[in-house]
Amino acid sequence: MKAARRKFLHLAAGAAVLTAMPRIGRAQTYPTKPVRIIVGVPTGLAPDIIARLVGEPLSQRLGQAVIIENRPGAGANIGAEAVVRAPADGYTLLMASTTNAINMTMYENLNFNFVDDIAPVAGVGRGALVLAVHPALSAKTVPEFIAYAKAHPGKINMASPGTGTLPHLLGELFKMKTGVDLPHIPYRSSFYPDLLGGHVQVSFVTVISSVEYIRTGKLRALGVTTATRVEGLPDAPPIGEFVPGYEASGWFGLGAPKGTPTEVVEKLNKDINSVVADAKTSARLVGLGVEKMSMTPAEFGKLIADETEKWASVVKFAGIEPV
Repeated sequence: MKAARRKFLHLAAGAAVLTAMPRIGRAQTYPTKPVRIIVGVPTGLAPDIIARLVGEPLSQRLGQAVIIENRPGAGANIGAEAVVRAPADGYTLLMASTTNAINMTMYENLNFNFVDDIAPVAGVGRGALVLAVHPALSAKTVPEFIAYAKAHPGKINMASPGTGTLPHLLGELFKMKTGVDLPHIPYRSSFYPDLLGGHVQVSFVTVISSVEYIRTGKLRALGVTTATRVEGLPDAPPIGEFVPGYEASGWFGLGAPKGTPTEVVEKLNKDINSVVADAKTSARLVGLGVEKMSMTPAEFGKLIADETEKWASVVKFAGIEPV
């Protein structure tokens, strides 16, 4: 009887090892092919820049190519849905941002639920946006801009990458708090050519995508949206110094389709956190006005849920609807 019991335990132990082998194998072999990062906005905008900044060192850590694929449209929803519908195997990731959280309230008929259908993988950073104007405008400070806009109601056009995006909401918040009239011009592709050409005069842009234009005088920075100045633009004061209660920032991180194996998510989280912590990457982020944001998947998931709730109140208060 004892011999039979020993034989049973031996076989059971062997079966347990065999059961565990596929799971262990996935963790040890992933990835075996290129990994795609889907970006829901055009090239040159902040999420795209962040994806490319992280992609190269992440490729080195994974030992596989990391391909950045832009799928703009529908306020970044096309890119998000592409990831939701992709196989949950860790080979398709989403460069997520504040816009994805905003869209949860903006779009009532989405074919997916961003909070439920995207597995949080890792945070990358939080960054300020900047109130930037074409240099042809005479205003050189936030108070001068408010005065100019009130003297020329409806004459200053405000560009954004789409209705309901963070730049749009920041503009609406600015309008609500100052009483200025800035007609909103949403773009499906990059608005920078028109902003640089003076066809639209103002936008709330990320420091990441605008800093070189500002440094070379092609745009003028009047103020940043965060409560403190940012290292990348030390001469731009917080807008809140002139508009009480005005403060916000954008965040960036990576997500995967719901159901992606836990061990794959954990590996990606570890490697992405290492990339963000690297001195070279960290310095580049700081230079672009982005504060690094290393998080566990659970912490990043909580951030997404909190931000979704926060921006829902702004969207509803302003009565913004997608076009």
